[in-house]
Amino acid sequence: EKLLLFGGAIQLAGAVKARRATRHAASDFLEVEQARGISVSTAVMSFDYDGFAVNLLDTPGHEDFSEDTYRVLTAVDSALMVLDNAKGVETRTRALMDVCRLRDTPVVTFANKLDREGLDPFELMHNVEETLKIACVPMTWPIGMGQRFEGVYDLVDKQVVFYQPTQRGRRNERVVLESLDDPRLDDWVSPARADKLREDVELLGALEPFDPDAFRAGKQTPVFFGSAVNNFGVKELLDQFVRHAPPPQPRATETRVVDPHEQAFTGFCFKIQANLDKQHHDRMAFLRITSGRYQRGMKMKHVRTGKVVAVNNATAFLARDRVVTDEAWPGDIIGLHNHGGIRIGDTFTEGEDLKFTGIPAFAPELFRRAVLLDPLKSKALVKGLEQLSEEGAAQLFRPIEGSDYILGALGTLQFDVIASRLENEYRVRARFEGLDMNAAAWVTSEDPAALEKFINENKRRCFRDIADNLTFIANSRFVLDYAAQQHPKVRFHQHMEV
Repeated sequence: EKLLLFGGAIQLAGAVKARRATRHAASDFLEVEQARGISVSTAVMSFDYDGFAVNLLDTPGHEDFSEDTYRVLTAVDSALMVLDNAKGVETRTRALMDVCRLRDTPVVTFANKLDREGLDPFELMHNVEETLKIACVPMTWPIGMGQRFEGVYDLVDKQVVFYQPTQRGRRNERVVLESLDDPRLDDWVSPARADKLREDVELLGALEPFDPDAFRAGKQTPVFFGSAVNNFGVKELLDQFVRHAPPPQPRATETRVVDPHEQAFTGFCFKIQANLDKQHHDRMAFLRITSGRYQRGMKMKHVRTGKVVAVNNATAFLARDRVVTDEAWPGDIIGLHNHGGIRIGDTFTEGEDLKFTGIPAFAPELFRRAVLLDPLKSKALVKGLEQLSEEGAAQLFRPIEGSDYILGALGTLQFDVIASRLENEYRVRARFEGLDMNAAAWVTSEDPAALEKFINENKRRCFRDIADNLTFIANSRFVLDYAAQQHPKVRFHQHMEV
């Protein structure tokens, strides 16, 4: 939210908090997000800063929606890791760093909430290095902590930066001292604390310097300190981010690597969002451009279907706000109106048959049966479940035998969110009943006879997902493993590329 504020995309920052907030974060546009004070859906926002175009993908903060975050990480060129100064590296941060390592994604670190008491800055960096196995290089350094937090020292531009508080949500006026030796420093923070700052900066001189190549290889992370809610340290982060974050990078396909400087247009869909406009039940496919240039009215080949489509109304985003764009470049995210034909992982080109790799899907661990509370809304229920499952936050399964639709997810909160969105966006009231199912895997085989034998023996446990992939759902991991032993020519997949 404060990146948007300092980037000039909004004039007043909202807050990620529940219920009584008069302004909500621009990226939290779903009603359930505003009611609960959490982010459950990725938002795409674009703004210009210091001559650079910045595309910000704000990912869900709740662990139950981690699959959405994993997919978003396949569409970015760098990541911003926000740490709670009091907690250090948390469990979910470790998991996301593992995903970043798969692609050597450069990571910038922002240590947040310095206006509260927390870990000593040296201790926090040690925690990051020990836990995440990545070298930390401070770019700013905090002056005090908690109630004594005064601002930051900019280690790059050699400036002491203070802030004068203004109305919450608005940008602060900055007060800058050009040197640690400026005698006014002692007046601002007291001689003892000024000397402590000078000692800290001298100690930092013994650390490895910032290496842009090591950063872009994912081996070193620049660290910034601040308090986002109070606008401390955010501008310094943005200033250095646009200097050092990589431009659009090459992307791997099943057949070759696509360079962003190629003239031919290519891109891939990494997310689908239903009901950005609740009145029209629209669906938007988020397309990351990897090469070439999008021009309004151009024809694209939808590689999976083989269809060639003319795109006249691709949009650019600021959370829910959308504008039709005339052109877009590698690194940009554009929205394509989707009437059900586009899936996550689909590739669009100017004619070449390509398939971008690395966009993951994970087998769900929790399962519920949708129970309709209004029998006259059965068609609306199916439509809502199908469209929401296309987003990838939960997965819809239909049985090979029978008619009950089964919903699978990685976290219990996903079912609450889907029930809320069904009621708010589709006017369908439903509840989700628990099922004696606890393990699932996608099933494939190179031997058609072996696959048919497996299906015939396990019809009550065989389902099709939204993309028509055969899925085996069992009541325990033991049953799933036993089935795999009994059918050695059948492969069971816990995750797959979409």
